[in-house]
Amino acid sequence: MSDTQRSLPALRALSYAVGHFLNDLCASMWFTYLLVFYHSVLGFLNTNAGVLLLVGQVADAISTPLIGYESDRTPGCGNYGKRKTWHLVGTLSVLLSFAFIFNQCLGCSALTPQWASLTYFVPFIIVFQFGWAATQISHLSLIPELVTCEHAKVELTAYRYAFTVIANITVYAVAYLLFHVQAGQDDDPLLSDALGPADVHIFRNLALIVLGIGALFSLFFHVGTVERRPATGGEAGGEEGKRRMEEEEEEGERRPLLPRPQALSSLLQWKCWLQQPSFYQVALLYMSTRLIVNLSQTYISMYLINTLGLPKKFIATIPLVMYLSGFLSSFIMKPLSKLIGKCLTYFVGLLLILAFACWVLLDESMGQRVYGAAVLLGAGSATILVISLAMTAELIADQTQSGAFVYGAMSFTDKLANGVAVMIIQALHPCHTVMCCPACVWFYHNVMVIVTGGVAVVATLALCSILIWPIRIRPRGLPAMSEDEPRVN
Repeated sequence: MSDTQRSLPALRALSYAVGHFLNDLCASMWFTYLLVFYHSVLGFLNTNAGVLLLVGQVADAISTPLIGYESDRTPGCGNYGKRKTWHLVGTLSVLLSFAFIFNQCLGCSALTPQWASLTYFVPFIIVFQFGWAATQISHLSLIPELVTCEHAKVELTAYRYAFTVIANITVYAVAYLLFHVQAGQDDDPLLSDALGPADVHIFRNLALIVLGIGALFSLFFHVGTVERRPATGGEAGGEEGKRRMEEEEEEGERRPLLPRPQALSSLLQWKCWLQQPSFYQVALLYMSTRLIVNLSQTYISMYLINTLGLPKKFIATIPLVMYLSGFLSSFIMKPLSKLIGKCLTYFVGLLLILAFACWVLLDESMGQRVYGAAVLLGAGSATILVISLAMTAELIADQTQSGAFVYGAMSFTDKLANGVAVMIIQALHPCHTVMCCPACVWFYHNVMVIVTGGVAVVATLALCSILIWPIRIRPRGLPAMSEDEPRVN
């Protein structure tokens, strides 16, 4: 059986897995530190900080399906491959814009009105989110093109998420070192524990380090990943066509997915996906998953500082613990999903998320016990994210010609929902000044419970719909779905 049917060689799998490393590094800073940086360091009002995050999420949400559509229909740059071409465009956009987001407004002073500073940061945020979306969609779209076996997709997704966790660990470890070095240089221990304008250089240096590391991993991805290009008529009768015939004969009845479409009428284009009920089931599950993961990551720093009253170094150590536990749990995704199926594995992750929400709800002043709660949140987030991505890849199956649109549509729902949710939370914030009031303690406590436990309930309902109506693909031109069509277990 060929590599593309079961799994990739170790080096090729590694080169693919690190292709999203730059995005993951930047996303870690974006979701964990954006609100903290603009509110506590630059002194923006809560609503203004929320506006910047909303602009970024909306720009990402709009860019994602458009890039997915264009990525499916454009041939790419020469022989480089259409997915890798879009990945390169996205990488360059991120590298050119991200450093300006976590830095002071150039030319601004203490007298500069906040609306002027907002205007300055918005273009950089839009370019960054465009680049981030281009890299994400092109990288995800490679999964069903590199491997077709169901468990190989889970394996490749798990490797990808393992490096996502490593990226987050890297960000938080470097942030902890930067905070630790600054604490050793401060004479006043009270100042070293509180975030303020003096911490601008920490976030600026962190952003530059992130870009340097991410650029190296992106280079490794482009050198080591070979994109499989569609064969032309001449190639179909040559070596490529002969190789594919041998693979199909060797695979035989053991192929777990749909056979390759033999006619154009069986190919699903982007309009056809909108008529698939399973498309909306997976979209709801993926959106709920991303809301849990991203919102908890966004507000964990505020919860640690304002609710628990912990020193600022905890905004590096607690996320670090979360992603270490997520990293360890990512290695059991494949055997666990083989044993009990993807749906039940996802439910296990939801149970961990709900356990974290109950712990936060009942233990109002947990203090150092927050480390134990962070382990639950990290392991649960890793589990549901890996499985939701695997379900999306399973939905696409061998419909790789429109895979980027599917990933783009899924990301559209999650980006827009995250942006709107953050803006609503920021608008409901009880403090309308830079300094937080005692009401912040209960506010961020309730936020952490709702964005984990509340959204987990919605995710459970989405999962139940998949258990009742299993995911199936209805090819274009067929009036009904047969029992032999693939489904998610």
